[in-house]
Amino acid sequence: MIELALLLLLGGIGPVLLAEALLARYEVVVYAAGWRSPTAARPEGMAPARGAEVDRPPAAYLVYLDGIGKRRFHDTRDGGRLVKALIAGAPELRVLGQVQPYSPLALPLANRPVWVWLRRRIGLVLFLHNVMQTFVAADRRYRPLYNRAVGSQIATQLRLAGYQRDSGIPVVMLSYSGGAQVATGAVDELWSQLRPPLWLITLGGFHNGANDISHAQHLDQLTSAGDRIERVGTWMFPQRWRLFRRSGWNRADRAGKITVHRLDPATHVGPRSYISPQARLPDGRTHLDRTADTVIALIRDRLGATAQNDGPLP
Repeated sequence: MIELALLLLLGGIGPVLLAEALLARYEVVVYAAGWRSPTAARPEGMAPARGAEVDRPPAAYLVYLDGIGKRRFHDTRDGGRLVKALIAGAPELRVLGQVQPYSPLALPLANRPVWVWLRRRIGLVLFLHNVMQTFVAADRRYRPLYNRAVGSQIATQLRLAGYQRDSGIPVVMLSYSGGAQVATGAVDELWSQLRPPLWLITLGGFHNGANDISHAQHLDQLTSAGDRIERVGTWMFPQRWRLFRRSGWNRADRAGKITVHRLDPATHVGPRSYISPQARLPDGRTHLDRTADTVIALIRDRLGATAQNDGPLP
């Protein structure tokens, strides 16, 4: 009986996976052909950034790249909780959460009629779409185009939020789950367009380790022994193995650019996830509180180190 149920499940999901594998490449092909460029549009009334006001430069710009549940300009439920906690705890940051990491053309799924229809009937398809986009972004045939498209999207949103090339204000890309594949891939394009001091923070990052992150000053990897999904990524992508010394990830690791921070016993998703507002630590904080505190502390530490290296202002 169990075998029959499994066959029926695979029989139903198999064609969907095949269709998604074909459709996921569509946006990259359209971008490569020059038929369309990433849109800079946002919903009416949506500010280009939150947090630090636009009347003075922020201490840093924080770009949040959400996990595979991202399907609209607004953050997912869990991602939204994290962003709100970061804004409340670090009002000196200017935060952008509207980037569409799983759409090279910056088109949220929630705005497409066919996906609205599917969501009402087969909600799983929305997640499969973004999962497949993550693998397209990791595919060596499409990766350079995907990286350029989403990197350009991020650069455009930063300009709209007030960022000026060569301003020296740091840009922090905080990515959750599959957003890490996009964040590491966007480094070169962001450097080419804006020349920012660039820091990466991955939270349960799922990525293939192939992207060159030499233009990033540092990458802080927030992880947990209870995060099975991130661990699968380190196993399934050879570029994450130490054997592949020339991969972007391993070159950065040897250069001392990667620091691991443990957030045990958090899991990737679920009631004990990194962003859970219910699960509590022995010190009384929730997992969400600890994650937000850790991100803020890392950013402030690096801001402080940068200020010391630059010396006193004239």
